[in-house]
Amino acid sequence: MKDKELLELLKTDPQSGLTAVVRQYSAYVMKIARVRLGDVCAVEDIEEAVSDIFFKFYQTGCGCGFDMRSVKGCLSVIAGRHCIDVFRRHSKTEEMLDYNELENIIADTDTRSEDRIIDAVKSLGEPDSFIFIRKYYFGQKNKDIAKELGMNPGTLNSRISRSLDKLRKILEEGRS
Repeated sequence: MKDKELLELLKTDPQSGLTAVVRQYSAYVMKIARVRLGDVCAVEDIEEAVSDIFFKFYQTGCGCGFDMRSVKGCLSVIAGRHCIDVFRRHSKTEEMLDYNELENIIADTDTRSEDRIIDAVKSLGEPDSFIFIRKYYFGQKNKDIAKELGMNPGTLNSRISRSLDKLRKILEEGRS
């Protein structure tokens, strides 16, 4: 179906039109989302972003009576903007905050002995010490570590958060 036909269908029967748009452009929108979000999001998050993009397209279309030049053009603009928002959200929560938290923990310790910090990380046990070494020493992304361990990225993020608390306590106890 061509864009003009899709636009006419959207104007006369928005529900059927949206179904036709999703059927025709889901692979296109999925490709945009995978390219832009593949490094920071799990597959489920990318699929959710695609659904959000079609929902935003429908809302935008309803707002303007589907008076637009191109379905594909509108979808690509909405997809691009939405992926940027999702990327920023996931980048902040997944990577940047953890580095800052680790720096704060290390800075709060009186001694700057690397051996003491390494011993504290080792005392976390497996797989937490493995995760810390991969994340903070090698700079590996959470998504890649989770894949290597066969773990859900959300579970990995929770382990990192809990391990940061444990590490803080271990370093504070050694300071006393």
